[in-house]
Amino acid sequence: MRISKLYPQRWYDKLLGYFFRLAASGYLPASWFRDRLPNETERQAKTGFLKLEIVSHCWGYSNMLAYQLSSFINYPPTKLNLMVTVFYAKEDKETSELLDFIGQHSPKNVTWNWQQLPTGELFRRGIGRNRAARNSAADWLWFTDCDIIFHENCLDSLAEQLQGKQGSLYFPRQERTTQMLASEDPMLQKGRVPQVVDIEAGDFTLFSRDRAKGAFQVVHGDVARAIGYCEGISLYQTPADHWCKCYEDRAFRWLIGSHGIPIDVDGVFQIRHVHKGRYKENSNWSKVRSKIRRIQE
Repeated sequence: MRISKLYPQRWYDKLLGYFFRLAASGYLPASWFRDRLPNETERQAKTGFLKLEIVSHCWGYSNMLAYQLSSFINYPPTKLNLMVTVFYAKEDKETSELLDFIGQHSPKNVTWNWQQLPTGELFRRGIGRNRAARNSAADWLWFTDCDIIFHENCLDSLAEQLQGKQGSLYFPRQERTTQMLASEDPMLQKGRVPQVVDIEAGDFTLFSRDRAKGAFQVVHGDVARAIGYCEGISLYQTPADHWCKCYEDRAFRWLIGSHGIPIDVDGVFQIRHVHKGRYKENSNWSKVRSKIRRIQE
């Protein structure tokens, strides 16, 4: 009884979450929960110098976001114009300080777009993604996470792969990842100080991907503007009192009707980490999550 009084919204969210995960398995028509999806022939087949928007969220992960944002300074694109959108909250002082520092740099063909949200809206990733999808002027949007690094030739090879494409959803066929890093790892510690950083590529191992999962969703701009990002699913547009586990990417693939099309993109790296910055440090739940991630590794 006490739990239901303290966390009624969480129990309701859990029930809705189960419902929409079942729905996304194909038990309900996706068209009930989105606006009309433009036919492929209705979408622009852009060529030449493309416009790309990369969309990240950051809460407690500034030490990894530092590597992502630095990659745009170290390896700016030459074959597309890039807008870097980062959703964050003012309560996250480390991320705010990092964004202030990065904003002082002006790499060629890159525009910074820092979007401050109330924590309740930041904690539900679908809210920011939907806002970006509906309002973007880009030819393509890449919905990602702040532990993804866009290294040498990543953006230029992406521009080459997207020439004339009209598909709704693409993803990089391969990525390179670290082992599961502990919070005291020198790489993660280095990112805690606002500075331009880079990685040692040899510390990463090559893996293949089989679908456009959460951090690897490259969406046609016409599709994003037409249907948003899970806009018709109330759960994924409702502010929360804690960082919510991100199931909405699966729902988004269901709404689009595709697991995505693989393309060859160079220089996609990911930092894998044991400690989840979005959970309170040293809390029981944080310790449990860390143990689970170690077991998975």
